[in-house]
Amino acid sequence: MSGHSKWHNIQKTKGAADAKRSQIFTKIAREMIVAVKTGGSGDPANNSRLATVIAKAKAANMPNDNIKRTIDKALGSGNTDSYENVVYEGYGPCGVAVIVEALTDNRNRTAPFVRHIFDKYGGNLGATGCVSWSFDQKGVIVIEREDLDEDTVMMDALDAGADDMTADDDCFEITTSPDVFGEVLAKLEEKGYVFASAEVEMVPQNYVKLESEDDVKNMEKLIDFLEENDDVQNVYHNWEQN
Repeated sequence: MSGHSKWHNIQKTKGAADAKRSQIFTKIAREMIVAVKTGGSGDPANNSRLATVIAKAKAANMPNDNIKRTIDKALGSGNTDSYENVVYEGYGPCGVAVIVEALTDNRNRTAPFVRHIFDKYGGNLGATGCVSWSFDQKGVIVIEREDLDEDTVMMDALDAGADDMTADDDCFEITTSPDVFGEVLAKLEEKGYVFASAEVEMVPQNYVKLESEDDVKNMEKLIDFLEENDDVQNVYHNWEQN
């Protein structure tokens, strides 16, 4: 997640996302399988975690057939996929706070990889809780501005139960508490809104600027290599990108 503007990050990575669409769908599918198994239901109306993942899948343009197949697979008696949620925390160059969320079937594979990437690109892996205290968990919904009226979007978002909305030249960024994220999303979807991004995220309370070109390059590589790993679901940080 980028500093201040989620949309900045979406724009920057869209080309890469198009090229890596298969990997993105694989990661979302893994998340969906876990949501079905932990929630005990393949019906998003009765499984809020699954509803959240489905919203994320739709924002990533994952086809409905893929979504249905993944849910059916998770419900199948022969499915033996077993993943656990693991969160790693550490620091990038110049003390940038980094949170790495992973879904893995082998901690002994994932942990050494994450540690290696931190070490290689000017950071270090820390203890649990070393940076998460400086982040807030929020639902973040991004809608492309296009020809939408700002006041109307704001009113619809607040009526749906959102906490706040910010706007720039390209998009509207709506934030919610995690508890009502799915409900807000459903109400906005009913009104016909299409989402550029929609998920519950770790949002930094403050941001760090990197002045050195070497630090910027190392931070970019740290994020890129982590995100390219199949086990890593999300990478959050408080680097303020231009």
